[in-house]
Formats: sequence, C-alpha cells, structure tokens
Amino acid sequence: MNEQPAPADGAARQQLEPAAADAVRAYAARTREQADQFAAVLEDIAENGLPSPEDCTPWEDLREAHLARLAAQRPAVA
Repeated sequence: MNEQPAPADGAARQQLEPAAADAVRAYAARTREQADQFAAVLEDIAENGLPSPEDCTPWEDLREAHLARLAAQRPAVA
C-alpha cells in the first residue's frame, strides 16, 4: 500500500499550517502505535490462546476506570 495518497485528477491540495501538519503527524504516530499494540495482542492470542478468566480484568472495572479518567479530564459543569 502506498504511504502517500495520489492527488485527485487536476485538483490542487490545500497545504496545512506547520502546527496543524505536526498535529496530524502526532495523531498518525499515536494511531500507528495503538494499532501495533492491538496487533501484538491478537498475535499473542493466536499463538497462545485466550487467557484464563482469572487472569483478566472484568470489563465493568475497565469501563469504570475509563469513565473516571474521562471525568478527571473534563469535569462536569455544575
């Protein structure tokens, strides 16, 4: 797969401001890192099978921890 998309027929591409381009590159790097981590987990499952339920964190605990992180980042307005 080509890393650079081809420009549309005859259409000029609008260049981003340097700060916006840096933000897009940072987002791409984070997304790539997350995809690599996910792929590693899937490869481990394929190689070794599923972990036992006793070794896993219940999804309810994961949900509550995530909601708490979100609430800390953006507190509700009173």
